[in-house]
Amino acid sequence: MLGMDITLFPATVLGTVSVPSSKSQTIRALLLSSFSRSHCLIKNPLLSRDTQSCIDVCKALGARLKVSDSLIEVDSADLGKGLEEVTLDCGNSATTMLLATPLVASLGIRATFTGDESLLSRPVGPLLRALSALGAKVEAKDPELPPYTIEGPLKGGKATIFCKTSQYLSGLLMGCPLAQGACILDVPLLYEKPYVRITEDYLKAFGAVYSRQSDLQRFEIPGSQAFKAADIRINGDFSSASFFFCAAAITGSRVTVKGLDSHDPQGDKGILRILTAMGCKVSWKADQVTVSAGPRLLGGTFDLNAMPDTLPALAVTACYASEPVNLINVPQARLKETDRIAVMQKALSSMGASISELNDGLAIRPAGPLSGGRVNSLKDHRIAMAFAIASLRCKTDLTIEDAQVVDITYPSFFKTLESIKEVHNADN
Repeated sequence: MLGMDITLFPATVLGTVSVPSSKSQTIRALLLSSFSRSHCLIKNPLLSRDTQSCIDVCKALGARLKVSDSLIEVDSADLGKGLEEVTLDCGNSATTMLLATPLVASLGIRATFTGDESLLSRPVGPLLRALSALGAKVEAKDPELPPYTIEGPLKGGKATIFCKTSQYLSGLLMGCPLAQGACILDVPLLYEKPYVRITEDYLKAFGAVYSRQSDLQRFEIPGSQAFKAADIRINGDFSSASFFFCAAAITGSRVTVKGLDSHDPQGDKGILRILTAMGCKVSWKADQVTVSAGPRLLGGTFDLNAMPDTLPALAVTACYASEPVNLINVPQARLKETDRIAVMQKALSSMGASISELNDGLAIRPAGPLSGGRVNSLKDHRIAMAFAIASLRCKTDLTIEDAQVVDITYPSFFKTLESIKEVHNADN
């Protein structure tokens, strides 16, 4: 539940952890399984607040889901049957909302999408305009923000969409195969390309066909397709793992994370390349990766466009670098649960960091250990986890307000972090 504060103390970390499965992959699997109108198995899913929101949406549309710790069984033969109008509460999950909207538009029902206060601030205008161009009816009090109502069917046609979040394109790629006619998507701007490649892997698994340019700027998608049944196993989540990689880097220690796939297209895997450039050693063995800190953390300029969710953790890590660090080309970080660029700048400055906002990122200069004190997560799960990592090297204890927001993607995060803490030590 929200409202829980947690106080953490300086410590070193050393050990091995397992991280949850990928949220991005679990939600794609849930939606495509539900729209396959067949029987599918999702193995090793993430069970969190965001994925529960997606499960609730699928159930509201008529899919039957049987959920256990390690398996979700989906029977969607009756998807949409008897439905004329439905309200879909996506909670805090923008991934659910943006990926589900084009799929629901293909059903020919009237569906209203809504969610919590944070979700209602997430921009949706480019996606809604694209769906309107493809024949769906769209109603919204504010054409840029939820809540909104969409009514299908998707008829097909041509749409141009600028994707400051890749979720716009991923949603369209999932929904357009179910349109009545062929769809052509022109994409002059696309951030976070690795997430689109995850979507492509899942579309292939469910039998969708399309053609595209190699630069992902144009897609041609035949209509009147049907997704086939598929059994999917979800990989470990690099976004969650990134906090433990950074914990090793800032404490001068070593952490191993199990359950990861070195060939996975997840964009946040790129944090390993950045930490290597900052002087850490990264080694793979089967499905586990070990990050070992070097003698000091180096600086540099790092492009986070493909991995925006790593910005909070890397901002904290950069505070302990011996040289300046610039985190750039990630303007979409301002469009997440919070404006993560502004939030991290303000909070880290209050803790003694030398950090300034860029239009598209952050510039951090060496300034010594952070002071500790009290910070507010602003109900952003990645902000809460980033400050948990910051606490390891603070001069004093650090209290994180609304810390339980980590339930959105990583319910056991604090328990896992405590499991590898070695020596509490306020002498930094």
